[in-house]
Amino acid sequence: MLAVLVYGLIGWTVNLSFQNRHNALPSKGFAGLSNYTDLFTQDIGGRFTHSLWNLAVFTVAFIGGTLLLGFLWAFLLERRARGEGFFRAVYLFPMAVSFAASGVVWRWLMNPGKGSAAGGINAIFGDLHLSFLQNDWWTNPDWGMAAMALPAIWQLSGYIMALFLAGFRGIPAELKEAATVDGASTYQLYRHVLFPQLTPVALSALIITGHVSMKMFDLIMSVSGAQWLTEVPSVYIWQTLLTSDYAKAAAISVILLLFVAVLIVPYLIHVYRVEKAR
Repeated sequence: MLAVLVYGLIGWTVNLSFQNRHNALPSKGFAGLSNYTDLFTQDIGGRFTHSLWNLAVFTVAFIGGTLLLGFLWAFLLERRARGEGFFRAVYLFPMAVSFAASGVVWRWLMNPGKGSAAGGINAIFGDLHLSFLQNDWWTNPDWGMAAMALPAIWQLSGYIMALFLAGFRGIPAELKEAATVDGASTYQLYRHVLFPQLTPVALSALIITGHVSMKMFDLIMSVSGAQWLTEVPSVYIWQTLLTSDYAKAAAISVILLLFVAVLIVPYLIHVYRVEKAR
């Protein structure tokens, strides 16, 4: 089943990306690399490179925000805060919500209206007499994709918190006791003993969030729909398929697959070597 439904379909998509098939009719023959080069040189309005830039902005904001919040929450819970179970549940709850459902809610929260037309977060700012904080959110042409990462950060930071918290709890108590006996302060304990032990967890969290961000589709479609301002490669693939341009959609898919492979394959090789060394 893996050979047919995964690797077989990947092979079929790669083959299609080299074909001259830009409508619902059968392929007109082998097109070579033209489908790939056209994406960078002849795409109308630089649409593909624009979607790549949007993806880069979204990925940086999403990874940075998710790792920062996840680590912060795990750090606070690791110190045995009161009501730890309650806060764990609160942080993890967004994972139970689908990206499509949360996107609908965040579309209202990030309503770009201002003044009397304000809604969501902008309306809250207005009621608090903080109108200067009202902004365009995802409709801003400069940093709208960074705002688009907010719902994704809200939804995945709890998962990253669970990873870091498991990492904290997995550190042997003997290491903490030895550092304390040697006179290490709380700062030195975390800086030189505990935090270095979390490097594998941080690497895993980075790979997971990077992989999720590159395939993001349903959240973006739920918040903004298919719009130029927030278009990423996955949305571009979907729109290209609607026009039956199968070869172009396949070429975009292969490029996106290569991006994911560049992120994941080195990590898998590293994990394999570490396990083999043990």
